[in-house]
Amino acid sequence: MSAPYFPDANEWKRSDPETVGLDPDAVAEAMKYHQRNGTPHERINYDFADHETWDEAEGEYGQRIGPHPARRGGPAGVILKDGYLVAEWGDTRRVDQTFSVAKSFLSVVAGIAWDRGEIDDVDDHVRASVDDGGFESDQNREIRWRHLLQQTSEWEGTLFGKPDAVDRNRAVGKVDDALDKSETRSLRTPGTFWEYNDVRINRLALSLLRAIGRPLPRVLAENVMRPIGATDTWEWHGYYNSMVDVDGTAMRSVSGGGHWGGGLWISARDLARVGLLYLNDGNWDGEQLVSDAWVEASTEPCDVYENYGYLWWLNTNRRLWPSAPESAYAALGHGQNTVWIDPEHDVVVVLRWLNYTEDGDGTDAQREQDRFYAALLDGLD
Repeated sequence: MSAPYFPDANEWKRSDPETVGLDPDAVAEAMKYHQRNGTPHERINYDFADHETWDEAEGEYGQRIGPHPARRGGPAGVILKDGYLVAEWGDTRRVDQTFSVAKSFLSVVAGIAWDRGEIDDVDDHVRASVDDGGFESDQNREIRWRHLLQQTSEWEGTLFGKPDAVDRNRAVGKVDDALDKSETRSLRTPGTFWEYNDVRINRLALSLLRAIGRPLPRVLAENVMRPIGATDTWEWHGYYNSMVDVDGTAMRSVSGGGHWGGGLWISARDLARVGLLYLNDGNWDGEQLVSDAWVEASTEPCDVYENYGYLWWLNTNRRLWPSAPESAYAALGHGQNTVWIDPEHDVVVVLRWLNYTEDGDGTDAQREQDRFYAALLDGLD
């Protein structure tokens, strides 16, 4: 491994791919693949304001309750090797919706809280430090921080007008265990069943807000985004109805995705900086911003779903991306918003709006990502 390069704010040194050990033809082919296969403009959510309902299966609960950018951008991407910018295409400075990439940013904030002792142990019961009534029921009282971070909490309730039941049975990630979203299912014991569910992710965001006592965007800005030289153009939104009282102060709880609006709006270049931070185990040019212990724990497979960690997607058994190393992991969001980290090759890739066919389970999206990585990693050991 070459000594990593860390870009200063407002600058990024470029390198020819060959200089840092990448095949120039492979880099060019990967870039062209994305440019040829961008998400079509007519795909739903291109004109965000024209779509007040996310999913018709959610019925009355599908209404948007938070802001969206007026329009999304086109295909854009960044490839880093050893920290150097070896390729970029599209408008990489454009601030755009990232959808569930925000979940991985919640994991970053949770790591800051863990490093500071605001979360003592991920196996502590959440109710021990979050006393707002959300974890007192028989179903919820045994929920631990680990469960919320791994999407195995099975939290039951209504938050900001959305009941957890409306988002049950989502097929993302685990097709074999998913039913139609319009159907119901009985809840399991916390920690025994994995399910992608944005209401529960928002419950994690609110719980972190109460445990830390400060708005999460501010915590992220002060502890990560400013030290890594990110711009001040990114925004992290909640919902119109997500203002809560925290020790006598009104604060907005952010959303962990753009499912019903809100979420993280950020540029590809700023996403790449966060990817570079995690590639280097939470260290930025000698300063440990997130502990390496947290990065390691975040990328360990969940006991009940091997391809998920603490809100990061994992390549355990090379299931998600067969062409990539098993150690690769990613933040993923709707529309193929992707921050892909390959520690074996010291590579970070950011993709915005890569095309895929919508079969509901995400597998086609993973296949498209794998085709991109196969082209990029061609010729590497």
